[in-house]
Amino acid sequence: MHKIGNISLKNSLILAPMAGGPSTPRLAAAVSNAGGLGSLGCAYESPDQMQRTIQTTKSLTEKPFAVGLFAPLQDPVLNNDQIEKATAALAIYRKELEINTIPSLASPMSIDFDRQFEIILKEAPAAFSFTFGLVPKECILACRSRKIVTIGTATTLDEAQLLIDLGVDAIVAQGVEAGGHRGIFSLTGEDPQIKMLDLVKTLSQTVKTTIIAAGGMMTGQDIRAALNNGAHFAQLGTAFLLCQEAGTSETYRTALLNFKNSKTDLTRAFSGRIARGIENRFLKEMKNKAGSILPFPAQNNFTRDIRNKATQLGKSEFLSLWAGEGVAKIRSLSAKDLVEILWQETSVV
Repeated sequence: MHKIGNISLKNSLILAPMAGGPSTPRLAAAVSNAGGLGSLGCAYESPDQMQRTIQTTKSLTEKPFAVGLFAPLQDPVLNNDQIEKATAALAIYRKELEINTIPSLASPMSIDFDRQFEIILKEAPAAFSFTFGLVPKECILACRSRKIVTIGTATTLDEAQLLIDLGVDAIVAQGVEAGGHRGIFSLTGEDPQIKMLDLVKTLSQTVKTTIIAAGGMMTGQDIRAALNNGAHFAQLGTAFLLCQEAGTSETYRTALLNFKNSKTDLTRAFSGRIARGIENRFLKEMKNKAGSILPFPAQNNFTRDIRNKATQLGKSEFLSLWAGEGVAKIRSLSAKDLVEILWQETSVV
Protein backbone atom coordinates (compact mmCIF):
# COMPACT_ATOMS: atom_id res chain seq x y z
CA MET A 1 0.00 0.00 0.00
CA HIS A 2 1.06 3.58 -0.66
CA LYS A 3 0.23 6.26 1.91
CA ILE A 4 -0.31 9.96 1.47
CA GLY A 5 -1.27 11.42 4.81
CA ASN A 6 -4.00 9.16 6.17
CA ILE A 7 -4.93 7.88 2.69
CA SER A 8 -3.91 4.36 1.68
CA LEU A 9 -3.76 3.56 -2.04
CA LYS A 10 -3.15 0.40 -4.02
CA ASN A 11 -0.70 2.20 -6.31
CA SER A 12 1.16 5.50 -6.42
CA LEU A 13 -0.84 7.04 -9.25
CA ILE A 14 -2.81 10.29 -8.86
CA LEU A 15 -5.15 11.80 -11.44
CA ALA A 16 -4.50 15.50 -12.02
CA PRO A 17 -7.47 17.79 -11.19
CA MET A 18 -8.17 19.02 -14.73
CA ALA A 19 -10.61 21.90 -14.32
CA GLY A 20 -12.57 23.29 -17.24
CA GLY A 21 -14.10 20.19 -18.78
CA PRO A 22 -11.94 17.04 -18.73
CA SER A 23 -12.52 16.42 -15.01
CA THR A 24 -15.70 14.42 -14.34
CA PRO A 25 -17.06 12.33 -11.47
CA ARG A 26 -16.88 9.23 -13.70
CA LEU A 27 -13.18 9.78 -14.42
CA ALA A 28 -12.22 10.49 -10.81
CA ALA A 29 -14.23 7.53 -9.54
CA ALA A 30 -12.78 5.17 -12.14
CA VAL A 31 -9.21 6.07 -11.18
CA SER A 32 -9.98 5.68 -7.48
CA ASN A 33 -11.75 2.37 -8.03
CA ALA A 34 -8.70 1.14 -9.94
CA GLY A 35 -6.43 1.82 -6.96
CA GLY A 36 -5.17 5.35 -7.63
CA LEU A 37 -6.31 8.68 -6.24
CA GLY A 38 -8.93 10.23 -8.48
CA SER A 39 -9.24 14.01 -8.53
CA LEU A 40 -11.95 16.52 -9.36
CA GLY A 41 -10.94 19.85 -10.87
CA CYS A 42 -13.61 22.13 -9.41
CA ALA A 43 -11.89 25.52 -9.69
CA TYR A 44 -14.41 26.92 -12.19
CA GLU A 45 -17.49 25.47 -10.49
CA SER A 46 -19.89 27.37 -8.27
CA PRO A 47 -20.31 26.04 -4.72
CA ASP A 48 -23.60 24.39 -5.69
CA GLN A 49 -22.03 22.77 -8.75
CA MET A 50 -19.11 21.62 -6.63
CA GLN A 51 -21.38 19.99 -4.12
CA ARG A 52 -23.27 18.11 -6.85
CA THR A 53 -19.99 17.03 -8.47
CA ILE A 54 -18.57 15.71 -5.20
CA GLN A 55 -21.78 13.95 -4.23
CA THR A 56 -22.04 12.31 -7.66
CA THR A 57 -18.48 11.05 -7.30
CA LYS A 58 -19.28 9.64 -3.87
CA SER A 59 -22.16 7.71 -5.46
CA LEU A 60 -19.70 6.13 -7.91
CA THR A 61 -16.91 5.16 -5.52
CA GLU A 62 -16.32 4.43 -1.86
CA LYS A 63 -12.59 4.96 -2.40
CA PRO A 64 -10.77 8.19 -1.48
CA PHE A 65 -10.56 11.03 -4.00
CA ALA A 66 -9.27 14.61 -4.06
CA VAL A 67 -10.89 17.92 -4.95
CA GLY A 68 -8.77 20.65 -6.51
CA LEU A 69 -9.25 24.44 -6.42
CA PHE A 70 -7.26 27.54 -7.31
CA ALA A 71 -5.74 29.43 -4.39
CA PRO A 72 -7.74 32.62 -3.67
CA LEU A 73 -6.81 35.75 -5.59
CA GLN A 74 -8.09 39.26 -6.06
CA ASP A 75 -9.55 40.42 -9.36
CA PRO A 76 -7.12 42.54 -11.40
CA VAL A 77 -7.87 46.24 -11.80
CA LEU A 78 -8.10 46.94 -15.53
CA ASN A 79 -7.84 50.29 -17.30
CA ASN A 80 -9.53 51.30 -20.56
CA ASP A 81 -6.31 50.99 -22.54
CA GLN A 82 -5.89 47.34 -21.52
CA ILE A 83 -9.47 46.51 -22.41
CA GLU A 84 -9.26 48.31 -25.77
CA LYS A 85 -6.06 46.46 -26.72
CA ALA A 86 -7.52 43.11 -25.70
CA THR A 87 -10.73 43.81 -27.64
CA ALA A 88 -8.80 44.78 -30.77
CA ALA A 89 -6.52 41.73 -30.56
CA LEU A 90 -9.47 39.33 -30.40
CA ALA A 91 -11.72 41.10 -32.92
CA ILE A 92 -10.49 39.03 -35.87
CA TYR A 93 -11.39 35.78 -34.12
CA ARG A 94 -14.82 36.96 -33.00
CA LYS A 95 -15.57 38.08 -36.55
CA GLU A 96 -14.43 34.77 -38.02
CA LEU A 97 -16.53 32.81 -35.52
CA GLU A 98 -19.49 35.18 -35.99
CA ILE A 99 -19.54 36.28 -32.36
CA ASN A 100 -21.31 39.63 -32.24
CA THR A 101 -21.02 40.49 -28.54
CA ILE A 102 -18.07 41.28 -26.29
CA PRO A 103 -17.93 39.65 -22.82
CA SER A 104 -18.23 41.76 -19.71
CA LEU A 105 -15.14 42.18 -17.55
CA ALA A 106 -17.05 43.29 -14.48
CA SER A 107 -16.15 41.91 -11.07
CA PRO A 108 -16.31 39.37 -9.65
CA MET A 109 -14.16 37.57 -12.22
CA SER A 110 -13.49 34.58 -9.98
CA ILE A 111 -15.74 32.29 -8.00
CA ASP A 112 -15.64 33.04 -4.27
CA PHE A 113 -12.95 30.76 -2.84
CA ASP A 114 -14.32 31.02 0.70
CA ARG A 115 -17.69 29.65 -0.42
CA GLN A 116 -16.02 26.92 -2.44
CA PHE A 117 -13.93 25.96 0.57
CA GLU A 118 -17.07 25.71 2.69
CA ILE A 119 -18.13 22.86 0.39
CA ILE A 120 -14.75 21.19 0.87
CA LEU A 121 -15.32 21.16 4.62
CA LYS A 122 -18.96 20.16 4.30
CA GLU A 123 -18.37 17.25 1.90
CA ALA A 124 -14.95 16.32 3.35
CA PRO A 125 -13.28 14.57 0.42
CA ALA A 126 -10.22 12.52 1.31
CA ALA A 127 -7.92 15.24 -0.02
CA PHE A 128 -7.98 18.94 -0.90
CA SER A 129 -5.45 20.11 -3.48
CA PHE A 130 -4.71 23.63 -4.65
CA THR A 131 -2.50 25.50 -7.10
CA PHE A 132 -1.44 29.09 -7.99
CA GLY A 133 -0.05 29.86 -4.55
CA LEU A 134 -1.04 29.52 -0.92
CA VAL A 135 -4.36 29.16 0.84
CA PRO A 136 -4.92 30.73 4.28
CA LYS A 137 -3.41 28.80 7.19
CA GLU A 138 -6.92 28.48 8.61
CA CYS A 139 -7.86 26.30 5.64
CA ILE A 140 -5.05 23.87 6.37
CA LEU A 141 -6.00 23.69 10.03
CA ALA A 142 -9.67 23.20 9.20
CA CYS A 143 -8.80 20.35 6.84
CA ARG A 144 -6.56 18.79 9.44
CA SER A 145 -9.37 18.82 12.01
CA ARG A 146 -11.56 16.94 9.52
CA LYS A 147 -8.79 14.52 8.47
CA ILE A 148 -8.69 15.96 4.94
CA VAL A 149 -5.23 15.57 3.40
CA THR A 150 -3.86 18.84 1.96
CA ILE A 151 -1.81 19.02 -1.25
CA GLY A 152 -0.16 22.17 -2.62
CA THR A 153 1.61 22.73 -5.94
CA ALA A 154 5.15 24.04 -6.39
CA THR A 155 7.32 24.75 -9.44
CA THR A 156 10.45 25.72 -7.45
CA LEU A 157 12.16 24.86 -4.16
CA ASP A 158 11.23 28.29 -2.76
CA GLU A 159 7.54 27.68 -3.47
CA ALA A 160 7.81 24.22 -1.91
CA GLN A 161 9.31 25.71 1.23
CA LEU A 162 6.40 28.13 1.56
CA LEU A 163 4.00 25.19 1.29
CA ILE A 164 5.92 23.30 3.96
CA ASP A 165 5.76 26.35 6.23
CA LEU A 166 2.02 26.42 5.58
CA GLY A 167 1.74 22.84 6.80
CA VAL A 168 0.58 20.86 3.76
CA ASP A 169 0.69 17.06 3.83
CA ALA A 170 2.11 16.71 0.32
CA ILE A 171 3.59 18.80 -2.50
CA VAL A 172 3.03 18.40 -6.22
CA ALA A 173 6.42 19.03 -7.85
CA GLN A 174 5.22 20.35 -11.21
CA GLY A 175 7.82 20.35 -13.95
CA VAL A 176 7.76 22.59 -17.00
CA GLU A 177 6.71 19.59 -19.13
CA ALA A 178 3.25 19.58 -17.52
CA GLY A 179 0.16 20.27 -19.58
CA GLY A 180 -2.33 22.93 -18.61
CA HIS A 181 -1.72 25.79 -16.20
CA ARG A 182 1.62 26.13 -14.50
CA GLY A 183 1.30 26.29 -10.72
CA ILE A 184 3.63 29.29 -10.44
CA PHE A 185 2.78 31.46 -7.44
CA SER A 186 3.42 34.75 -9.26
CA LEU A 187 0.75 36.04 -11.62
CA THR A 188 3.24 38.02 -13.68
CA GLY A 189 6.62 36.35 -13.13
CA GLU A 190 8.50 34.35 -15.74
CA ASP A 191 8.32 30.57 -15.75
CA PRO A 192 11.33 29.06 -13.94
CA GLN A 193 11.12 26.20 -16.48
CA ILE A 194 12.52 23.57 -14.13
CA LYS A 195 12.10 20.05 -15.47
CA MET A 196 10.09 17.58 -13.41
CA LEU A 197 12.91 15.16 -12.59
CA ASP A 198 15.25 18.01 -11.62
CA LEU A 199 12.61 19.49 -9.31
CA VAL A 200 11.82 16.09 -7.79
CA LYS A 201 15.51 15.43 -7.12
CA THR A 202 15.95 18.84 -5.49
CA LEU A 203 12.90 18.47 -3.26
CA SER A 204 13.71 14.89 -2.29
CA GLN A 205 17.15 15.98 -1.12
CA THR A 206 15.83 19.03 0.73
CA VAL A 207 12.40 18.38 2.22
CA LYS A 208 10.78 15.54 4.16
CA THR A 209 7.25 16.14 2.90
CA THR A 210 5.55 13.66 0.56
CA ILE A 211 6.46 14.54 -3.03
CA ILE A 212 4.08 14.04 -5.96
CA ALA A 213 5.80 14.28 -9.35
CA ALA A 214 3.88 15.98 -12.18
CA GLY A 215 4.85 16.89 -15.70
CA GLY A 216 4.75 15.12 -19.05
CA MET A 217 4.44 11.55 -17.77
CA MET A 218 2.49 9.23 -20.07
CA THR A 219 3.83 5.72 -19.41
CA GLY A 220 4.74 3.48 -16.52
CA GLN A 221 8.38 3.96 -17.44
CA ASP A 222 7.93 7.71 -16.95
CA ILE A 223 6.35 7.06 -13.55
CA ARG A 224 9.14 4.73 -12.50
CA ALA A 225 11.75 7.36 -13.42
CA ALA A 226 10.01 9.86 -11.14
CA LEU A 227 9.75 7.36 -8.29
CA ASN A 228 13.40 6.35 -8.71
CA ASN A 229 14.43 9.99 -8.40
CA GLY A 230 12.69 10.62 -5.10
CA ALA A 231 8.98 11.06 -5.78
CA HIS A 232 6.49 9.13 -3.65
CA PHE A 233 3.60 9.49 -6.13
CA ALA A 234 3.09 10.43 -9.77
CA GLN A 235 0.30 12.73 -10.93
CA LEU A 236 -0.87 12.39 -14.55
CA GLY A 237 -3.44 14.44 -16.45
CA THR A 238 -2.80 14.46 -20.19
CA ALA A 239 -2.58 10.66 -20.23
CA PHE A 240 -6.27 10.48 -19.25
CA LEU A 241 -7.70 13.02 -21.73
CA LEU A 242 -8.81 10.35 -24.22
CA CYS A 243 -10.40 8.10 -21.62
CA GLN A 244 -14.09 7.54 -22.30
CA GLU A 245 -14.91 8.83 -18.81
CA ALA A 246 -13.16 12.19 -19.38
CA GLY A 247 -15.17 15.29 -20.27
CA THR A 248 -12.78 16.14 -23.12
CA SER A 249 -14.77 17.63 -26.02
CA GLU A 250 -14.83 15.89 -29.40
CA THR A 251 -12.91 18.78 -30.97
CA TYR A 252 -10.23 18.51 -28.28
CA ARG A 253 -10.08 14.71 -28.69
CA THR A 254 -9.58 15.03 -32.43
CA ALA A 255 -6.69 17.45 -31.91
CA LEU A 256 -5.07 15.05 -29.44
CA LEU A 257 -5.39 12.14 -31.89
CA ASN A 258 -3.90 14.26 -34.68
CA PHE A 259 -1.01 15.57 -32.57
CA LYS A 260 1.78 13.95 -34.63
CA ASN A 261 2.24 17.04 -36.79
CA SER A 262 2.17 19.45 -33.85
CA LYS A 263 4.11 20.47 -30.76
CA THR A 264 3.27 21.92 -27.36
CA ASP A 265 4.21 25.37 -26.14
CA LEU A 266 3.75 27.69 -23.18
CA THR A 267 1.34 30.60 -23.53
CA ARG A 268 -0.65 33.21 -21.59
CA ALA A 269 -2.95 33.82 -24.56
CA PHE A 270 -6.00 31.90 -23.39
CA SER A 271 -6.17 32.72 -19.68
CA GLY A 272 -3.53 35.28 -18.75
CA ARG A 273 -1.57 32.65 -16.81
CA ILE A 274 1.23 30.56 -18.26
CA ALA A 275 -0.05 27.20 -19.49
CA ARG A 276 1.15 24.47 -21.84
CA GLY A 277 -0.97 23.38 -24.76
CA ILE A 278 -0.84 22.09 -28.31
CA GLU A 279 0.37 24.83 -30.61
CA ASN A 280 -2.45 26.08 -32.83
CA ARG A 281 -3.26 29.20 -34.79
CA PHE A 282 -4.54 31.22 -31.81
CA LEU A 283 -1.52 30.35 -29.67
CA LYS A 284 0.94 31.24 -32.44
CA GLU A 285 -0.72 34.48 -33.55
CA MET A 286 -1.14 35.76 -30.00
CA LYS A 287 2.64 35.58 -29.50
CA ASN A 288 2.78 38.80 -31.51
CA LYS A 289 0.07 40.38 -29.37
CA ALA A 290 1.54 39.78 -25.91
CA GLY A 291 0.84 43.37 -24.86
CA SER A 292 -2.87 42.83 -25.42
CA ILE A 293 -3.23 39.84 -23.09
CA LEU A 294 -5.11 40.63 -19.90
CA PRO A 295 -4.04 39.26 -16.50
CA PHE A 296 -5.64 36.11 -15.11
CA PRO A 297 -8.56 35.53 -14.72
CA ALA A 298 -9.68 38.46 -16.91
CA GLN A 299 -8.17 36.98 -20.09
CA ASN A 300 -9.73 33.61 -19.32
CA ASN A 301 -13.16 35.23 -19.05
CA PHE A 302 -12.55 37.37 -22.13
CA THR A 303 -11.66 34.42 -24.40
CA ARG A 304 -14.30 32.00 -23.10
CA ASP A 305 -16.83 32.93 -25.78
CA ILE A 306 -14.24 32.25 -28.48
CA ARG A 307 -13.35 28.88 -27.02
CA ASN A 308 -16.97 27.87 -26.52
CA LYS A 309 -17.99 28.81 -30.08
CA ALA A 310 -14.92 27.07 -31.51
CA THR A 311 -15.84 23.90 -29.63
CA GLN A 312 -19.36 24.03 -31.05
CA LEU A 313 -18.00 24.50 -34.59
CA GLY A 314 -15.25 21.90 -34.25
CA LYS A 315 -12.48 24.48 -34.80
CA SER A 316 -9.54 23.41 -32.66
CA GLU A 317 -7.43 26.33 -33.91
CA PHE A 318 -9.10 28.56 -31.32
CA LEU A 319 -9.15 26.17 -28.35
CA SER A 320 -6.91 25.92 -25.31
CA LEU A 321 -5.71 22.39 -26.07
CA TRP A 322 -3.92 21.81 -22.77
CA ALA A 323 -1.45 18.93 -23.04
CA GLY A 324 1.89 17.92 -21.60
CA GLU A 325 5.08 17.38 -23.58
CA GLY A 326 4.52 13.62 -23.73
CA VAL A 327 1.13 13.89 -25.45
CA ALA A 328 2.28 11.97 -28.54
CA LYS A 329 2.15 8.81 -26.37
CA ILE A 330 -1.51 9.28 -25.43
CA ARG A 331 -3.71 6.18 -25.42
CA SER A 332 -7.45 5.83 -25.92
CA LEU A 333 -8.52 3.46 -23.15
CA SER A 334 -10.95 3.27 -20.27
CA ALA A 335 -9.58 4.88 -17.14
CA LYS A 336 -9.57 1.50 -15.38
CA ASP A 337 -7.55 -0.13 -18.14
CA LEU A 338 -5.15 2.81 -18.34
CA VAL A 339 -4.45 2.74 -14.59
CA GLU A 340 -3.85 -1.01 -14.71
CA ILE A 341 -1.53 -0.77 -17.73
CA LEU A 342 0.39 2.15 -16.22
CA TRP A 343 0.89 0.26 -12.99
CA GLN A 344 2.00 -2.88 -14.85
CA GLU A 345 4.50 -0.82 -16.84
CA THR A 346 5.75 0.84 -13.67
CA SER A 347 6.41 -2.55 -12.08
CA VAL A 348 8.44 -3.90 -15.00
CA VAL A 349 12.15 -3.66 -14.25
